[in-house]
Amino acid sequence: MRKRYHGSLAGAALLVLGTTSSVAGEADPQDFTQLERGRYLTILSDCESCHTVPGSNQPLAGGRSIETPFGNIVAPNITPDPETGIGSWSDEQFDAAIRRGIRRDGSRLYPAMPYNAYTKMSRDDVLAIRAYLNSVQPVRNAVAANTLPFPFSIRASMRLWNALYFREGDYQPDPKQSAEWNRGAFLVDGPGHCGACHTPKTMLGGDRTDQYLQGSYLQGWSAPDITNDTRLGLGKWSNEDLVSYLRSGHNRVTAATGPMGEVVSLSTAHMRDPDLNATATYLKSLPDKSAGTSPPPIKVPAMMAGAAIYRDQCSACHGLDGKGVAELFPSVADSSMTRSDDPSTSIRIVLRGARSVGTSAQPTAPGMPSYGRQLDDNGVAAVLTYIRNSWGGTASPVPSEQVSRVRRDTALRPD
Repeated sequence: MRKRYHGSLAGAALLVLGTTSSVAGEADPQDFTQLERGRYLTILSDCESCHTVPGSNQPLAGGRSIETPFGNIVAPNITPDPETGIGSWSDEQFDAAIRRGIRRDGSRLYPAMPYNAYTKMSRDDVLAIRAYLNSVQPVRNAVAANTLPFPFSIRASMRLWNALYFREGDYQPDPKQSAEWNRGAFLVDGPGHCGACHTPKTMLGGDRTDQYLQGSYLQGWSAPDITNDTRLGLGKWSNEDLVSYLRSGHNRVTAATGPMGEVVSLSTAHMRDPDLNATATYLKSLPDKSAGTSPPPIKVPAMMAGAAIYRDQCSACHGLDGKGVAELFPSVADSSMTRSDDPSTSIRIVLRGARSVGTSAQPTAPGMPSYGRQLDDNGVAAVLTYIRNSWGGTASPVPSEQVSRVRRDTALRPD
């Protein structure tokens, strides 16, 4: 049930109650309190992002390809269909898959299903999710999940991966922290599995725990630093900024696009206010590693060319001062993402354009046009170098060679 490295779960199709019961009998489909709890935990876990093909009318029926550095894995069917889904699974088998990464046949799951995060949920949490999944419409859809090339297709290798990177066990509250902080830590590290995208990975795909939530690269996007780092992370955001972003996909600084837009629309936009506040409290408590220090200002010829391109092409929406329009057009002057050490996302957005997410709180979903045909690689590099080094911000120049790489990479990817 992983974000797709990313219909709404609140949609009516997922609220139709069926009568399929658990084999072990622990997940009671008539316990409506448990069903609602399971529905909400399914939202928190962002299951639909992986297990529903976008635009299909078969929620949670699998078939969506998930890109990993080792090849693609296809998300399985998790509807209660007894032959192609999980309808004939016992509660023990479901719990073992979710919290221990063990398949029904005893072999190991790949961490594209983030059991290393879901292990922090309790057994009761998992059985509530099972009860909810038992209530959705069964869909017959056989999926061949493992499409990895040899030798990654050998599941036995996951024993070594687990020994290196997997620590099984429920979330243990920190007695030195508040209940709200602990709830936020559980949400971020457990069902929310934020580290799956935002924590850098080793060559074997395990988390670099010494760079926890400091940003990573996946599927053609650079997921940003979401610690409280002043220069690269959320240090200049207030708790209210972060809550607004998670609830609506917009705030005074930025707007959610790409994989994060999907996370907002399918998951965080449906979170309850106390959980949004708890998430913000936890993320804002993470250390600021830069302490506000920035690279020295740069003076390169690209700045002059970039300034001219910005005035002609960007200032109508983002303003000559780079401030944009709050809740509508991002402030490139205040965005830490524009000054990320990895500018891949900024390059991709300029080349391909982007549309921000529409939510009930902010339904407009404004978009940015593509400049991939209008600007060559030197032009894209120049305007981004200008944006990264204006209005008091500083960052390394964007090399045109990196723009060329991103252009080639994005040409092979769907929008």
